[in-house]
Formats: sequence, C-alpha cells, structure tokens
Amino acid sequence: MSPETAKAQETKAKLLQGALRTLTEQGIAKTSARTIAATAGVNQALVFYHFGSVDELLAAACRYGAEQSVSRYRDRLAAVSSLTELLAVGRRIHEEERAGGHVALLGQLLAGAQTHAVLGPATAAGLELWIAEIEGVLTRVLAGTPLGEYADPPGLARAVAASFVGIELYEGADAAGATAALDALEQLGFLLGALEELGPVAQRAVRQYLRRASARR
Repeated sequence: MSPETAKAQETKAKLLQGALRTLTEQGIAKTSARTIAATAGVNQALVFYHFGSVDELLAAACRYGAEQSVSRYRDRLAAVSSLTELLAVGRRIHEEERAGGHVALLGQLLAGAQTHAVLGPATAAGLELWIAEIEGVLTRVLAGTPLGEYADPPGLARAVAASFVGIELYEGADAAGATAALDALEQLGFLLGALEELGPVAQRAVRQYLRRASARR
C-alpha cells in the first residue's frame, strides 16, 4: 500500500469516527461538514473530497458503526447455547452499548432518517447486520427444542431486534419502564429455559400440542 493510499484510508477512518462522535455528542441537528471535520481534526473540504456530501458520509458512518459494534459481540453471540442465554447476553450488550453512547447514536440516526433520505436505508442495513447474527443464534439453539419446527428464526430475529431497539429508545423517556421491559424479557427466557429442560416424554407432548394448534390455524 502506497503512503498516499494509507493516508487517504486514515483520513476516511477519522471522518467516519468523527461523524459518529458528532451525532452522539451534538445530535443530528448540529451535525455538519464543519462540526464533523472539527471533531475528526481534519480539513472540512476532505468531507466532500472523500464522500461527496455530508449525507453520504453519515450513511457510510452508519454502516461503519454497525459493523464495528457487531464485530465486538460476534464471538459472544456465537457461544450462546440457549434462548435464555441469548436474552441474557442481549441485555448485557444493551448495557454496554448504552454506556458507550451507541444507544444515543441509534436514536439520532433514526431521527435523522426522517429528513436525510440516505440515512433510512443505511440505518436499516446496519440493523440487518444485527438481525443476521441473532437469526444465526436462534436457528442453532432452537434446532433441538420442541419449538424448532414451528419457530420462524428470520421473523423472530426481527422481533427480538425490534424489541431491543424499542426499549433503547423508550429508555430515554422512562428508564424504569425500560428496565421492567428487560426484566420481562428475562423472565420469558427463564420460561423458555424450563421448556428446554423438559424430558423426552414431556417434549413429545409439547410437540404434539404444537402440531394440533398449528393444524387448527
């Protein structure tokens, strides 16, 4: 790699990180080429040189931030072996993301998507990275349970992701309510864990019940 290419990649990384920091610390309303460049410590003109526009930089930063976040937790999610554990890990990830300012960032991206056309698809693409990881875990852990043949991992992964996104946004208005919602999800995890612990006879009975219920739908 030539020194010029390395320098360009370093500058782009600074701008991506600067855009995320500016969104988190100043909000979408105060995010501009000037404020991003100041946060990144580079010349304002480099925003347009490398990305063409502020909106394109924000879209790239959204994807970049999502990739960085997912990569931090990929190994932890890969080690999950039950639904109960998935919900517990999800709660810990939520707490870590909140402490790192990423929950506030998500709120700003969703708010910005209302007025910045490119942010909607970019935010959705970032969420899809999370959904893909969750779907992989659900497919694996449900396979040996009575729920395995009836659950819809892709749809369930989106429901789990939407639940956590909703709780993250709701937390700013009602922290106690968000905690209660997380507690309720954890209790659901315990109930599902009890189902996983049933013996072969009881699991067959659950499967038969689910088959009958499914046939009546």
